[in-house]
Amino acid sequence: MSHDFSYQQAFARNIGWVTQAEQSVLRGKRIAIAGMGGVGGVHLLTLARLGVGAFHIADFDTFDIANFNRQVGATMSTLGLPKVEVLAAMARDINPELQIERFPTGVDGSNLAQFFDGVDLYVDGLDFFAFGARQATFAACARLGIPAITAAPLGMGTAVLNFLPGKMTFEQYFGWGQLPDEEKALRFLVGLAPAGLHAAYLVDPSSINLKEQRGPSTIMGCELCAGAAATEALKILLNRGQVDAAPRGYHFDAYRNKLVRTWRPGGHRHPLQRLTMMLVKRRRKEQT
Repeated sequence: MSHDFSYQQAFARNIGWVTQAEQSVLRGKRIAIAGMGGVGGVHLLTLARLGVGAFHIADFDTFDIANFNRQVGATMSTLGLPKVEVLAAMARDINPELQIERFPTGVDGSNLAQFFDGVDLYVDGLDFFAFGARQATFAACARLGIPAITAAPLGMGTAVLNFLPGKMTFEQYFGWGQLPDEEKALRFLVGLAPAGLHAAYLVDPSSINLKEQRGPSTIMGCELCAGAAATEALKILLNRGQVDAAPRGYHFDAYRNKLVRTWRPGGHRHPLQRLTMMLVKRRRKEQT
């Protein structure tokens, strides 16, 4: 049995939380997402179900069985397939009218201008350890005046930061510069979640190895990220509701049933941030 697609019918249940006029606004918006793995893939599908009409998506990787615990596009039938193609097909299965431009080599200096062309919002879906790509994308957003959201899956929760035009930039907050990758990883982790809610229930610290660029993950964290990021996206795109920008953020942890709002004026330069970095480094030395 064949069915005709109707945008109005497909997203009618959004109405009430958004107006008909606002749903039309979302239909006309274009969002860029770099990374189609743990968080990026579910970001895309969540925003597609919100009724956003166009996307630029980037990823150079293919699906592997190690992705099964957290990545919405990872199944037996997609093993070895390009993530960007699988997720584009899944999104179009939700909305056949979607405009999706794919960037199958990921994002780098050669395609950033095209990746951000005509984009209203950037949502970070890159792997935690993709330092070069993350630094380049957020720098481009700051330069082009594009609002950007990063929602990090930490344990069974999410830490959210918005970087808005005219406000503190990603680089000002994290201070990565030309630092070694291990230092960038520590600053990213501490900067994303100054409250460190997830640390209390990590049962196997050896599962985290920054030098080898590996760490544990959960689907709960990824899906919480998508819900939080899509809500921030809705507020930014519709220009309604409170949107806090860095150095303000929040960390919600479902395992601990806790929400902490964070504020770190000066970002990485804040005294508490520097103290936390010192304590984290000391703890890591004790564990090695």
